[in-house]
Amino acid sequence: MFAPHNEALNRVDKSTLNVAEGFAEDELWAAACLRVRSFYQFKPTMFGLQDHKKFLAEREFEAMKERVGGKRKVSADDLCASCKFTNNGEDRVVVGTLDLNQCVSLPDEIAGSRPKEIGADFARAYLSNVCVAKELHRNGLGYALVAKSKLVAQDWGISDLYVHVAVDNEPAKQLYMKSGFIYENDEPAWQARFLDRPRRILLWFGIPGVQL
Repeated sequence: MFAPHNEALNRVDKSTLNVAEGFAEDELWAAACLRVRSFYQFKPTMFGLQDHKKFLAEREFEAMKERVGGKRKVSADDLCASCKFTNNGEDRVVVGTLDLNQCVSLPDEIAGSRPKEIGADFARAYLSNVCVAKELHRNGLGYALVAKSKLVAQDWGISDLYVHVAVDNEPAKQLYMKSGFIYENDEPAWQARFLDRPRRILLWFGIPGVQL
């Protein structure tokens, strides 16, 4: 999700947003920087902070390039500086991002159990790394991202879409429920403790009009 460079401060004109698949390396790099800002917390006094952020961004950038290649992760000023790229001579800022993963080889614990037909893995997808710049929360951008992912999934021939949400993440649960996802199952408490993470629930959405 891209916004004009001078609009991505604390508000955004939704008519200027571009919700699209990212392929170009500068788009992926900007998205990787946004994920580092969204998914990690840093102490300002941390030694080598900028080098560490760069390392994390480079690692996510390489992972994103691999995922895209296999298709057939502060202040408002900091957002504009670190998540910026240029498109046709215009400065743009990545303000939201997610991964849409086709579940060819993911286990049922990750990808869910629908559809059940033989070879149905190719018709199943999983959302991950969903984030919106914290400066722009509560502007409907997460909803727009998820809505776009449904259209892309439909183009791919996906019939069933899944996402995991931490049981105590009420804003995320509300986002997905508003987007039409429904409960499928929840992770056993022992498994969450073993993996040292919050317990999660698995939500499902059926893509309309896709026939296997």
